[in-house]
Amino acid sequence: MIDPDIERYADEHTTAELPELRAVAEETHATFAERAGMLTGHLEGSFLRMLVGITGARRVLEVGTFTGYSAMAMASALPAGGRVITCEVSEDHAAVARRHIEASPWRDQIEIRMGDARETIAGLDGPFDLVFIDADKVSYGKYYEAVLPKLADGGVIAVDNVLWGGRVLQPDLDADPRADDTRAIVEFNDALRNDDRVECVLLTIRDGVTLIRRR
Repeated sequence: MIDPDIERYADEHTTAELPELRAVAEETHATFAERAGMLTGHLEGSFLRMLVGITGARRVLEVGTFTGYSAMAMASALPAGGRVITCEVSEDHAAVARRHIEASPWRDQIEIRMGDARETIAGLDGPFDLVFIDADKVSYGKYYEAVLPKLADGGVIAVDNVLWGGRVLQPDLDADPRADDTRAIVEFNDALRNDDRVECVLLTIRDGVTLIRRR
């Protein structure tokens, strides 16, 4: 989506990646090479860390842990007593995340909840100051509706992959091997734009990140 040279320049002119996060990234690329594109990465991870700092978030909810990079990035900016609850369904992914989280300075601030995220969210007491959604795309609308009532006053929801590699532009669903995901992202983006409960801005960071807050 972004000129690789521009993205490289942006990465190079962002505060250096924390060593704990670099370790997660290296293992993710080595262990899950075909899925490494799911990694939040330095630039977007730094953006999430900045969001935590700017908003003063103390309670963070993440939908989609993968190998723990984004949870750790957000936890690294939390104040004392702050907490990240992150939801994951894959034991393979969670095993990597747990190991890196346990070895990090934020081990006591991150909790992984296994299982269907919608069920996990239903059992959580809000409010949450920041919510990051980056899980299965078909369920984006359901995740959004589940977390919105639990968003704190002044809280922010960040949703990843909303540009979906550019396939949101004139999507050819007949030729798209991930047509269900593409359709879900397009429908989510359109519904969100017309949702008068909130205001949103779609940012062209990596694969697109939408920020949402209540009106």
